[in-house]
Amino acid sequence: MSDWISDRISIRHATGDDSASLASVLIDCVEGGASVSFMLPLEFDRAIAFWEATLDSASRGERIVLVASEDGTGAIVGTVQVVLCGPENQSHRGEIAKMLVHRSARRRGLAEALMREAEAAAVDAGKTLLVLDTASAEAERLYLRLGWTRLGIIPDFALWPAGGFVDATIFYKQLTA
Repeated sequence: MSDWISDRISIRHATGDDSASLASVLIDCVEGGASVSFMLPLEFDRAIAFWEATLDSASRGERIVLVASEDGTGAIVGTVQVVLCGPENQSHRGEIAKMLVHRSARRRGLAEALMREAEAAAVDAGKTLLVLDTASAEAERLYLRLGWTRLGIIPDFALWPAGGFVDATIFYKQLTA
């Protein structure tokens, strides 16, 4: 993992102590309208339970959870996951999940840095292909800029946090060491 530092932000692997901070980022993103599996209102206890289960999965080697934290305060302002486990015939493939940046930390290159670190971590884990889906036009621009290939749109793929259907755009990227 590289030591990406900009605007006093560092990217590192998450630890079990990060669940409360990650829950705060998740709640902020859901309250901001991000379609990331949760509906409003998202209670803190539910967000904590999600991150505890996710970090437990990471401890078993099923996924990689990266966090972006502010130097000095240690406050987590972003995260991304690489899901590693899958069917036996897809051991070469991973999935990007829960790419989240707190609204207060956006427009500083953090999402791009998190994605670059996630891709590098996937390569280190032996993955040669990544997939993801997004409901965000802004995220679509980021993924295209990073060399991802847009496959298409699935209509009514999920719900917005406040309700109502949202389409998802599917992307993939072949990785090289």
